[in-house]
Amino acid sequence: MKIRERRDKIREMSPDELRGKERELQEQLFRLRFQKSIGQLDDGGKIRDTRRDIARVKTIIRQHDIERARTQGAEAKR
Repeated sequence: MKIRERRDKIREMSPDELRGKERELQEQLFRLRFQKSIGQLDDGGKIRDTRRDIARVKTIIRQHDIERARTQGAEAKR
């Protein structure tokens, strides 16, 4: 799957789905690191890709939080 497709798919998720996806990716990263430590991981790029996916998810979660805070702040001023 291309980066743009992954990013678009992640952006369509709800905040709850994003938090679940983050947990899933963290678990996957743990398993990949474990495989690497015992010498079973052939493609080290998977670790890098997983770390980047985690960063994408965290960035989008943060963007949702900022947007929610903005809308709540605007409603409070009314």
